[in-house]
Amino acid sequence: MKKKLSVILAAALLVSALAGCGGGSATTPAPVESAAPVESTAAAEPHAPVTINFPTATANGALYAVGAAITNLWDTELDYVSASSQASNGGIDNLNQISEGESQVAIAISSNCLQCLNGTDSFEGHAYGDLKVIAGLYFNPNQVVVTEKSGITDLAGVKGKHFAVAAAGSSVEGECRNHFTAAGLNYPDDINCEYIAFGDAADMLQNGTIDGAWIMSGAPAGAVSQAMSSGCKLLNIPDEIISTLQKDYPWYAPCTIPAGTYPNQDEDVQTSAIKMVMFCRGDMDEQTVYDLTRTFWENIDELGEAQANLKGLTAEEAVKDIAGLPLHAGAEKYYKEIGVL
Repeated sequence: MKKKLSVILAAALLVSALAGCGGGSATTPAPVESAAPVESTAAAEPHAPVTINFPTATANGALYAVGAAITNLWDTELDYVSASSQASNGGIDNLNQISEGESQVAIAISSNCLQCLNGTDSFEGHAYGDLKVIAGLYFNPNQVVVTEKSGITDLAGVKGKHFAVAAAGSSVEGECRNHFTAAGLNYPDDINCEYIAFGDAADMLQNGTIDGAWIMSGAPAGAVSQAMSSGCKLLNIPDEIISTLQKDYPWYAPCTIPAGTYPNQDEDVQTSAIKMVMFCRGDMDEQTVYDLTRTFWENIDELGEAQANLKGLTAEEAVKDIAGLPLHAGAEKYYKEIGVL
């Protein structure tokens, strides 16, 4: 018999205690009661074994721990499912793994999912038209960290500075391109770019070998905490930058990182955020995705205790703000049964 859920979630809690960031002007989304559990309609016959590989992000980001909590839940509660999460290079890598059949379920920001579905931007020439959504999750904030000695006070001030923009071609680098362009910079020519992961960027911020770094992760993120403990600060992303972004990229929302989220953070910091989406291959069978969706929502309170990014999520909100992406038939069946569709 598989291990009990409480034991698994207790272990996941030790991985990371990470808080999410809500969209709009609200600091933290108010918890809403999760949808009432619905009795499973699974077929009486035993289901053939299903293996689920779930890529996440770098090991010190919020998404890594979120993926671990979700896959541990599925692996524990569904007898026919063997699910495991793995570190990855983030959303674009996750989408490529799904489209190539290397993985079955993953998470990425809704903007990258839409680009993958339509074959635009980083996915030009290799669209995956069978991408399907299981659930919209939480808003993922951009966090721009700079050293005090750099003298940087806004995005435009990054011009000419040594700045970490994450892995080349990653979703985070795409955020850098969008935001610095909106701030009037010529990206990447105006910046001395360093293409490195969160953990390496935090080390370089700490020892002063770079001036700043772009980190997109649930707050608090370990890499940001490390930097903020070493003479760094977070930049505000003001309303005018967000409004400029929204003209071409309607998925952006303002988001507040409350004072005290990080060491030496005495004031609220406004930034931008995009909703995270849990998606899968369209060729996964309907019953499997139905069971994954149902099990996720029937245990959302326990998941929220293990991972703060999942706290307060509701099935009602899971089908909103997902950039018009199509639901998998199995997920749609569940949402219709509980009355949110």
